[in-house]
Amino acid sequence: MRRSLSPALAQRGIALAAVALLAVVVGFAIVSRGGSSSEDDLPERVGDWYQARAAPMDSELEGTTTACGVRVGPKALGVTDPVLPCGSKIYIGFRDQDVLTQVIGTGSAPGAVRFALTPFLAETLGIERTATVRWSYAREGLE
Repeated sequence: MRRSLSPALAQRGIALAAVALLAVVVGFAIVSRGGSSSEDDLPERVGDWYQARAAPMDSELEGTTTACGVRVGPKALGVTDPVLPCGSKIYIGFRDQDVLTQVIGTGSAPGAVRFALTPFLAETLGIERTATVRWSYAREGLE
């Protein structure tokens, strides 16, 4: 027994295939442009790079709340600093990587260290112990 395909059903199939193809093309276009998380979306770095000593925070501080009212979670990207106000956005750089972060705590870090880095930020930058980092202000941190 041989069945024939109705013209309406054939048109519907072609339309669905065209929509699927269009979705794939649009998806590739978004991915090739970097999507919405491209570096162009990051605030501009302002001024010169400065050097400072930085060290990871104790991992025991995870789950605590900082003086700025920020809870230090396992994926927190932040620093404590004795000078900059809470919420200041800065870039921290180490070796070939620069990360946008913010001041989430105030107060002095132990030893001769300017910044205490959250464990996740330290891991992201590849810092295991005290190191010299570069830092700079981000445009949003100055507004």
